[in-house]
Amino acid sequence: MKLDVRYAQHPDDAKNYDTEALRKHFLIEKVFVDDEVSFTYSHSDRIIAGGIKPVKKALTLEAGKEMGVNSFFERREAGIINVGAAGVVTLDGVRYELGNKDGLYVGMGVKDIQFESESADDPAKFYFNSAPAHHGYPHTKIEIAQAQPLRLGDEKTLNKRTIYQYVHPDVCKSCQLVMGLTILEPGSVWNTMPCHTHERRMEVYFYFDMAEETRVFHFMGQPQETRHLVMANEQAVISPSWSMHSGVATSSYTFIWGMCGENMTFDDMDHVAMNELR
Repeated sequence: MKLDVRYAQHPDDAKNYDTEALRKHFLIEKVFVDDEVSFTYSHSDRIIAGGIKPVKKALTLEAGKEMGVNSFFERREAGIINVGAAGVVTLDGVRYELGNKDGLYVGMGVKDIQFESESADDPAKFYFNSAPAHHGYPHTKIEIAQAQPLRLGDEKTLNKRTIYQYVHPDVCKSCQLVMGLTILEPGSVWNTMPCHTHERRMEVYFYFDMAEETRVFHFMGQPQETRHLVMANEQAVISPSWSMHSGVATSSYTFIWGMCGENMTFDDMDHVAMNELR
């Protein structure tokens, strides 16, 4: 397992970062690597985000020195959404088959976890978010048809979209992780605008289902000190609790959001009026 550790930043420091520094601290540039577990550990609420891409062999999770435990899920939970072809996640001997956009909640306490693809020619891509946990809730497979849909936006504002809540109190139990997937309607390119912050939770966005030449302009920073990152397909971005998180793309895309922190209330947001943005 490759684990890239990122430390937390104060907004007064982050607003002085140039493009290179912003990308170094907040962008997860390579989420999927063939036959590797590639994770980023953020000290913002200690979330772990990354990708697992088994091609020619099964992959397992290990607990490194950075986690200080004997097994990965000793004090953690996780949400997984497969953004590739068919694959299998095995939890202590129990197999869960995941097709494209199928999800899986993994509760605290599982000892042995393995990831496999059904075909090496068309591998699975397991996108992964994990947060600290205090209780072991049941593992739950969540197909996109079972996720709770929330339809927002309007064609006139180019942000008509459906939010699918996977790891959410109305779908399955978790300690603090909340996770889902947002699909934009054809012709809509803005997500999460008007924007918001939530001081009580941090968030990670993962952009995918994009053409090679498509780019997302992801806006971050304090609303009065906005910055942006230019992102390509299958890249992720860390959003601290003090930062807005909104994006617009040159073509169609989908994104996965995962958050953890003080509460699990999805609509606990501090909305920002358009005339306050700078």
